[in-house]
Amino acid sequence: MNPRKANQITGLLLLLGFGSALVIYLTAKPLPPDPFGDLLANKKYIHELGVMGGKANVLSAEFMDWFGGLWHGEALAGTVAVLTVMVTLIFRFLALLPGHVPTAPSRHKRPSHGSS
Repeated sequence: MNPRKANQITGLLLLLGFGSALVIYLTAKPLPPDPFGDLLANKKYIHELGVMGGKANVLSAEFMDWFGGLWHGEALAGTVAVLTVMVTLIFRFLALLPGHVPTAPSRHKRPSHGSS
């Protein structure tokens, strides 16, 4: 792919990604309060998690809470922006790899080897 076309596609990816993130950020509604409260802020709950499943269980619960929070409200806008940058960088890397330039099929017939 030539650099000019790669630049145009990169600009389009960034425009769409950051535009989407901005729309999500501006239209995000606050999350309703959790009816159970924040269980991971409760030391007794954390202790019971550790007793039942060990430190790995506590870390798993904290990771799932963090990861689940990335997909709601204003945090989703940040997630979309970060994913936009990652996808754009991967595209640029793959599009501008040397030696991976697609070539158009040849219009000239190659001579056939063999008897006719």
